[in-house]
Amino acid sequence: MTTRSRSTTVSWSEANARRLDRQSLSGSAAAAGHAAHDVTGGVAAMLGAHAQVLSAAELSVALRAPGVTRTDVRTALWTDRTLVKTFGPRGTVHLLPAGELAMWTGALSAVPAGSSPFPKAARMTPDQVEAVVAAVADALAGAELTIDELSDEVIGRTGPWAGDLVMPAFQGMWPRWRQVLHLAGHRGALCYGPNRGRKATYTSPGTVPMPGPEATAALVRRYLRAYGPATPVHFAQWLSAPRGWAGRLFEDLAGAGEIEEVTFEDCGAAWVAAGDTRFPSGAPRGVRLLPYFDAFAIASRPRERLFHGAAYERALAGGQAGNFPVLLVDGAVAGVWHQRRSGKRIAVTVEPLQPLDAGRTRALEEQVEGLGKALEGTPELTVGKVTVGGHA
Repeated sequence: MTTRSRSTTVSWSEANARRLDRQSLSGSAAAAGHAAHDVTGGVAAMLGAHAQVLSAAELSVALRAPGVTRTDVRTALWTDRTLVKTFGPRGTVHLLPAGELAMWTGALSAVPAGSSPFPKAARMTPDQVEAVVAAVADALAGAELTIDELSDEVIGRTGPWAGDLVMPAFQGMWPRWRQVLHLAGHRGALCYGPNRGRKATYTSPGTVPMPGPEATAALVRRYLRAYGPATPVHFAQWLSAPRGWAGRLFEDLAGAGEIEEVTFEDCGAAWVAAGDTRFPSGAPRGVRLLPYFDAFAIASRPRERLFHGAAYERALAGGQAGNFPVLLVDGAVAGVWHQRRSGKRIAVTVEPLQPLDAGRTRALEEQVEGLGKALEGTPELTVGKVTVGGHA
């Protein structure tokens, strides 16, 4: 490991190698010192597992923790309750460590709200927003409710205006109050409960959010340890927060000595957590498979360095990461892949953008074998063209 100071440039290779190490994606001995090989530790190291598609989140966690299966992730989530499924960064559904939920809710609820994307007639006043969040918290205290049951409770506690069908939905219209569902999660008023049959339920996480300034400072430090060096713009993009707010936040933390500046290749001035200036001296090596919306692929910036050349066109959707599962070779996106399950059989198709040599082919086969163990199935590997589109 080498130490970098403010006057020294951190290369993309060094930054990328450290990010991989800290998420147990490099296979190096250093990884064990930064991310625990367990379910909760893996989720904490990546700063939440994107769980809009829960099976993808299960795989994100399991591929970082040797020996962990999807059943282990489900046990942590629904039995042990060491994980929580709720609305996380960018307002999207994530798995978060239960022990860190006070920080997350404190930080997420402190992010300034942007302008409403809804038509004027569909919007809610600030007082209505507060009334709905309070109603959600009250309704879910000690309860597990489906979305329809929760809707009835919210409307009954607030008024008929909350039930106005003004929000375009997949096959109709949703009631007005639904536009702040994710905000209720950010405020700590709700999280997901176990499914009731095929229906999702919501419940109270029973967590008091940490004070905003303390929580945002903690989240920035955690983010920089996972994905630094990074700029305030990178942080704002990851969190879906206003750039001006992020810039002021970084200025305040720099003034308090909690973060420090380095020069990051291609970015100029960037930031790391105070004292966290050691980086691996060797370039990333190895082969990895990452599922849909994996945290590493989404958060690593500059994106064009991770998805360089042909990967930018093949593995992104209009510049957006996450819509394709990706193949990493030596720390860079080098292909896409797809799985199709039928019973225990898992058909895995991997499309490298360049032919793999014998050593990398063996490493890919080992990755697919590990994928099968994580998903508790029997994998069959085909190297060839992935014919399905993004998020298929």
